[in-house]
Amino acid sequence: MTASLPRQAAPPDEPPRPSEDRRHMIRRRTLTLLIIGLLIGVPAGYLVISAAQSRDSGLDKEKKYSATGLTEGWPSKVQRTLYQVPVPHPSNKVAYYETNNWKTSRLYVQFQTTHAGLDQFLSDLGVNRDDLTEDRITISARDQKVTGWKFSGPGSRPGDYFGLIHQQKNPQPTHDVVVNTGNPTYPMVYVVSRTVP
Repeated sequence: MTASLPRQAAPPDEPPRPSEDRRHMIRRRTLTLLIIGLLIGVPAGYLVISAAQSRDSGLDKEKKYSATGLTEGWPSKVQRTLYQVPVPHPSNKVAYYETNNWKTSRLYVQFQTTHAGLDQFLSDLGVNRDDLTEDRITISARDQKVTGWKFSGPGSRPGDYFGLIHQQKNPQPTHDVVVNTGNPTYPMVYVVSRTVP
């Protein structure tokens, strides 16, 4: 059995508290409920908003990475370095698309350049024009489907396309290159750079 502590008497100079009336009690309880509601509701609301933003961000990323086709513009410097795709200056009609999975990562790049730009690009890869083979389409049908590239059909003539495969030892990327010389002044270059993570 535990002994109970004696009650402490109120200080003699403090007047006794008046009993709380009903209106005051309701106001105090309402204020207490409001404070508790805010303490619970504000963090809960923040979590709901944060979760919605996170979900939207995930959906945006999913759309970005599940889209097929090329994005107009230059691949980032990191992508160009990682996949060893030296897009020459000057170039226009530049577009790219990157895919990644556990087996192989690919960077698809297209650009139109001058003949000097083409020579510079091939030189930076470590090859030259003599390595290009006439009427050789080195980019697979699967990769053409991913990007929407078509190397046959109306408007294509024999002798317009030249291709090469620049094979390198892992982890260096392998390049499938097709050059369209249908425009005699500005050749169009298509590259698929594959690397195994």
